[in-house]
Amino acid sequence: MEALILEEAHKLTLGDISLDEPLGPRDVRIAIHTVGICGSDVHYFTHGRIGPFIVKEPMVLGHEASGTVVEVGRDVTHLKEGDRVCMEPGIPDPTSRASRLGMYNLDPAVRFWATPPVHGVLRPTVVHPADFTFRLPDNVSFAEGAMVEPLAVGMHAAIKARIKPGDLAVVMGAGPIGMVTALAALAGGCSQVLLTDTQQPKLDLGATLGPIRPVNVAREDVAQVAREITDGWGADIVFECSGNERALAGLFEPLCPGGCAVLVGMPLQPIPYDVVAAQIKEARVEHVFRYAHVYPRALALMGSGRINVKPLITDKFAFADSVRAFDFAVQMPPTSVKAQIELP
Repeated sequence: MEALILEEAHKLTLGDISLDEPLGPRDVRIAIHTVGICGSDVHYFTHGRIGPFIVKEPMVLGHEASGTVVEVGRDVTHLKEGDRVCMEPGIPDPTSRASRLGMYNLDPAVRFWATPPVHGVLRPTVVHPADFTFRLPDNVSFAEGAMVEPLAVGMHAAIKARIKPGDLAVVMGAGPIGMVTALAALAGGCSQVLLTDTQQPKLDLGATLGPIRPVNVAREDVAQVAREITDGWGADIVFECSGNERALAGLFEPLCPGGCAVLVGMPLQPIPYDVVAAQIKEARVEHVFRYAHVYPRALALMGSGRINVKPLITDKFAFADSVRAFDFAVQMPPTSVKAQIELP
């Protein structure tokens, strides 16, 4: 089949690849409709690796996807041909200790699309376990369905934060993950979100999504803004979604005593960690790696209208233009948040 293949760093081709994917009894075959371009896809394209995951042989990219079921395994009862679906891209070992403890995202044996050596889904069809395939609500489009994967990261972060109704949150970074984390924080009960970045167009977009106060950290101090809003107390939660070293250095400054900091963004290299700044506030610190058990919640919130991801989908490309789409994603302008590729 034709697919977008990463041959090595900086070398993408749209060409044929042979993939043997028999349909198991608990599997479905899905015709791919929309695939979002994730930062990890771009990083594999530009660097050929992320941490210990190294592209050693040609790999199909893409893991944020939606499509239509075209074939079902004999034991699948909750899905049928023609269902519009999105897919959770990580497949754990159901017998692993992490899976049995409910933390299947931490299973060392998880097979995750477009993570070497596992092929992704920028191709016409894919076979996937039915248990990790979810029907889209009728009012949720394919484009929105492909946003469930990044939204799941924000949902997982909001759950880890243990939001209380009325909390004030800071979200550092107005990229796709920062935006969906802000939406998840509001849906989880936060009264307001302070969204930080240096790119004003992204902040302007964020301000249209709900009670979100944009803070351009090139001109304003987010810690001061948080204190002004809370009579000097500080924000209840800080979500760090940028992975930026400077942002991480000030992680605890906007946080109130006893507050929670959630590390979502992934720095490209080890960074200093101010233990004393966390200690003097007795900060609770949580870490996020992908997500677990949140796709149904994310779809329920999208279907009810509580979360609207449509404004975040800023750029679309045809499958035939996939290489150009990745060149665009490498140098994405400040007015863009999420680029997607649509298959015929």
